[in-house]
Amino acid sequence: MEYSNSSNADPQSCLEIAMEVHRVVPPPHESTLRKLKTTLKETFFPDDPLRQFKGQPTRKKWVLAAQYIFPILQWGPDYSLKLLKSDVVSGLTIASLAIPQGISYAKLANLPPIVGLYSSFVPPLVYAVLGSSRDLAVGPVSIASLILGSMLTQEVSPVNDPVLFLQLAFTTTFFAGFFQASLGFLRLGFIIDFLSKATLIGFMAGAAIIVSLQQLKALLGITHFTKKMGLVPVLSSVFHNTNEWSWQTILMGSCFLVFLLVARHVSIKKPRLFWVSAGAPLVSVILSTLLVFAFKAQHHGISIIGKLQEGLNPPSWNMLQFHGSHLGLSIKTGIVTGIISLTEGIAVGRTFAALKNYKVDGNKEMMAIGLMNMVGSSTSCYVTTGAFSRSAVNHNAGAKTAVSNIVMSVTVMVTLLFLMPLFQYTPNVVLGAIIVSAVVGLIDIPAACQIWKIDKFDFIVMLCAFFGVIFISVQDGLAIAVGISIFKILLQITRPKTVMLGNIPGTDIFRDVHHYKESMKIPGFLILSIEAPINFANSTYLNERVLRWIEEYEAEDHKKQSSLRFVIFEMSAVSGIDTSGTSFFKELKKTVETKGAELVLVNPLGEVMEKLQKSDETGEFMRPDCLFLTVGEAVATLSATIKV
Repeated sequence: MEYSNSSNADPQSCLEIAMEVHRVVPPPHESTLRKLKTTLKETFFPDDPLRQFKGQPTRKKWVLAAQYIFPILQWGPDYSLKLLKSDVVSGLTIASLAIPQGISYAKLANLPPIVGLYSSFVPPLVYAVLGSSRDLAVGPVSIASLILGSMLTQEVSPVNDPVLFLQLAFTTTFFAGFFQASLGFLRLGFIIDFLSKATLIGFMAGAAIIVSLQQLKALLGITHFTKKMGLVPVLSSVFHNTNEWSWQTILMGSCFLVFLLVARHVSIKKPRLFWVSAGAPLVSVILSTLLVFAFKAQHHGISIIGKLQEGLNPPSWNMLQFHGSHLGLSIKTGIVTGIISLTEGIAVGRTFAALKNYKVDGNKEMMAIGLMNMVGSSTSCYVTTGAFSRSAVNHNAGAKTAVSNIVMSVTVMVTLLFLMPLFQYTPNVVLGAIIVSAVVGLIDIPAACQIWKIDKFDFIVMLCAFFGVIFISVQDGLAIAVGISIFKILLQITRPKTVMLGNIPGTDIFRDVHHYKESMKIPGFLILSIEAPINFANSTYLNERVLRWIEEYEAEDHKKQSSLRFVIFEMSAVSGIDTSGTSFFKELKKTVETKGAELVLVNPLGEVMEKLQKSDETGEFMRPDCLFLTVGEAVATLSATIKV
């Protein structure tokens, strides 16, 4: 193409015809069945998990299938003593963290402390066989524990009816696992993507504050504490019961909380000292237990855990409640805790997989975590997943494979069998301090600042999740944030962006005239770009918006005494169209023709072109002078017809 070099030249003269105009061809024909097959494959199998079986002999296919279902068979045959040494160190390290956290999180869920240890024994063994992450450390987590405890407490009291509460907790765990495994099996993992990063950051921060506020009961030694989770009821309960505050409890809690936070800070500043924060909770439990035992502090206002049951997990399948008035509560709580724990587990697994340059299959992880919880519900465990703090310790301790989970599980087993009497005098205030120090890391202020810098709407979503959790409830805050996120998506779909394009002088490139100030409008041409699929949700809006573009152009051209000859649509970003979209183009073509102009389409994609072709009974859209491959070719060709 030859271009005029004069910056003052008429923009239309910048596009002199000396180019070959490429013909726009329709896409190759595909049957409806083949299209449906392609759509389903891209929807449910974007990773194409069956590609590894292509061209393999039958025996190899069976081996690959077994390795796909049980990832331990993939790395197990190559396991070595060197790997075992690393996994033993990391397994013992996370066990020192898992034991006190398990007891603490069970109390947060209003469950017997022993259930937290049960949940740190069986689920890690199941995950080691089925999970694909090398770094994920499995066990109870604070947020899922809080949600489970708060939602079940709304209808059943853990104090007045502890057996029923425990039954509902196990039933909830079953439904959480069933829901998680179903998402993985049915390849519906994209559902959890509705929990955006902004939503999760706000939700986690709000939940961390609620969890911390709940620990004021233990940290202050209050006996009559509110059962509500909101900020106002908790603070009201704290300051209305100042007569119950125990200075001995406050002193011990403050000392150990400072110790735990300092240990955490040291490990953050110097990652090589990861063992400091990993061992701090267990050291706190041991020291506080010795202090209580030595000074008989239980008789001086410091509450203790009490005697814990010895032995391994008792079976609990006979406690699952699949009928009765509380079935709906169990299902609802299971779905909410299942989504939250699944999101956390997969996010943590992918984070550390990226650091070590290996891949974690999201759908396999869903099935592994789901089956882990289903098995756990039958062995006296409640909802578990991969915790970030524990997994970070596991990663920093040098874990090489999921054997670290097995080592942790064996350590917990030894504790359950032989060491339970040692925890009898452990003070509740230290468990509260352990929980607070663990959830502090969930408040990610730098990430919140980054969201404010990048996207103000996402920041509003984050604040809605945060304040919803704090002032309403955990589940309602999450629902509000998800609802606003979906509203944002609907807004983007129903109000797609349209821009006017102009020619950059000396080239055949056309760009947004508001973005590229040097771009120039071509007299007689209105060139628009639609940057979204066209469907029933936005066709009416697009029709109104395009007509407004035309009216504004005509008003501007009236002053210049020139007329609109062509309306060109650049359609490279229009990835799809439906029947409402084809009707939009038909109606628009008639409207444009009544104004003495022609509608021209540029680079419609395969599916769009095919549907327009089928709906175009008169062949108006498919005429060579109405269909071009690039805007440059369209303007050059149509400019020549104007001159003629």
